[in-house]
Amino acid sequence: MRTHEPASDFAAQPLPPVSAATRKVMQANRRRDTGPELKVRRFLHARGYRFRVDYGRLPGRPDVALPKHRLAIFVHGCYWHRHGCGRGGQPRTNAEFWQAKFDRNADRHERNAAALRQLGWRVVVVWECSLRDVEGAMAPVLALLRA
Repeated sequence: MRTHEPASDFAAQPLPPVSAATRKVMQANRRRDTGPELKVRRFLHARGYRFRVDYGRLPGRPDVALPKHRLAIFVHGCYWHRHGCGRGGQPRTNAEFWQAKFDRNADRHERNAAALRQLGWRVVVVWECSLRDVEGAMAPVLALLRA
């Protein structure tokens, strides 16, 4: 049974107050069915692959999971997942909070990927910026599916 206790003292601290405009922008960010994720799903579906979306049975809830092929795909936004492509920047307001949050995200991603590999799954990360060329971005995924 899961408990709702904070994982650390940091998680127990209240969030700092934010402006109404910042709050509105942050609430507009969706957890699933994002544009990049939809591109990946359309690409796979057009090629006849069937998959699970936001697959909660696996560590990290992969954005797209192909159980038949034991392949988990995470579609990462460049800003939220700190890709070095230049599409994201560092928040100027409350920088310490955000840096700690981004660091925890990266640590969690590594733990989840390791847990998936331990279960015998292959893990692929597709970056938002690479999806400008969907064919090129998905080539490694297709190679794994055909292997």
